[in-house]
Amino acid sequence: MRFLGNIEAKTDVKGRAFLPAVFRKVLQASGEESLVLRKDAFQSCLVLYPQSVWNEQMDILRGRLNRWNAHQQLIFRQFVADVELTQLDGNGRLLIPKRYMKMANIEQNIKFIGMGDTIEIWSTEATSQPFMEPDEFSRALEAIMATPEPTYPAETTD
Repeated sequence: MRFLGNIEAKTDVKGRAFLPAVFRKVLQASGEESLVLRKDAFQSCLVLYPQSVWNEQMDILRGRLNRWNAHQQLIFRQFVADVELTQLDGNGRLLIPKRYMKMANIEQNIKFIGMGDTIEIWSTEATSQPFMEPDEFSRALEAIMATPEPTYPAETTD
């Protein structure tokens, strides 16, 4: 499952927004119907997880945390407690509850950003937050992707 792109949309007075068609097609092709909505742990945005991706993330997190460690149990509880299970309506709309809109500082204009296996929902007023400056991005990408030149043993002639 690969969600790609950056698409602007609007919510209506009830907090509903049309999930972009390109993302709906990905969900349909993978047979996903249920979604999990959660506030991002690091940024002021919301994250939509297809149910299978959410389940996978839950398994990974649970596997790394000890149920018998009180602090780790708090971490797990906080991660899973404030989620909203949702589905698209017959028109392809997603309901964003008011409390989630407040968490992400969303008023009406939003931006859906495909993040591979999840979809982020940002307030368009936070346009600079989800991205780096172009020069910073190119330097960071170069640092991550650059690999040292391969070294080969010196050839000998016999």
